[in-house]
Amino acid sequence: MNGTPAASLLEDLCEAMNALRATQEKLAAAAPNGRDYYSQAPGAFARAQDEHSNRVERLQGVLDELYQMAEHVSAEADRRKR
Repeated sequence: MNGTPAASLLEDLCEAMNALRATQEKLAAAAPNGRDYYSQAPGAFARAQDEHSNRVERLQGVLDELYQMAEHVSAEADRRKR
């Protein structure tokens, strides 16, 4: 009752999700390029790809969590209106 209004919390969550989506686009653009690894030790490009994939997955995990939070806040706000 005395906490953050649902509309404000939803707005903040949506802004955070939009920022993460923009970050996903930038991260995708920064994916490893095989031409940058040809002179390195065997497996260097594969390791870079694995590391990049791990970052992408972690970022997606945070985005998924925020989406679930937004759904919960929205559902709870709707429930309280009834």
